[in-house]
Amino acid sequence: MAKKRTAASQRYAEEQKRNQEKLDAGLVSERFPKVSGMLIKMTYFHESVEPVLMVRTVNVFPSSHAYFLMSCMDKDCQEGGFDLDPVISSMVRGRKKAAKGEMACRGRGEKLSRNHARISYDIKIRYRAK
Repeated sequence: MAKKRTAASQRYAEEQKRNQEKLDAGLVSERFPKVSGMLIKMTYFHESVEPVLMVRTVNVFPSSHAYFLMSCMDKDCQEGGFDLDPVISSMVRGRKKAAKGEMACRGRGEKLSRNHARISYDIKIRYRAK
């Protein structure tokens, strides 16, 4: 029973940390004032006997948190995930409207292969009229 409490408290601490990171990231309207909205489409792939495939579409508004970290879906992955912040920041700096690419999970774990998970992404950004 003690293990379950420890695991539950660890999950709670991780959730609290993620919530604080979202708050620290600020809002899209503050960080990227020229952006009127974003559409992020991600397809998640997991390297295993039965690869997990998940498609996720996220609408980002000026009132959304400027937090672009998607967690890895593998329960054994530690400190992993997919950080789209550098991609989005670069797009906004260059006033690019669209970008596509792939990204491998940056997490590690004893039972995980180096390329245990990846995403492909398609990001579209709308800017305010000049």
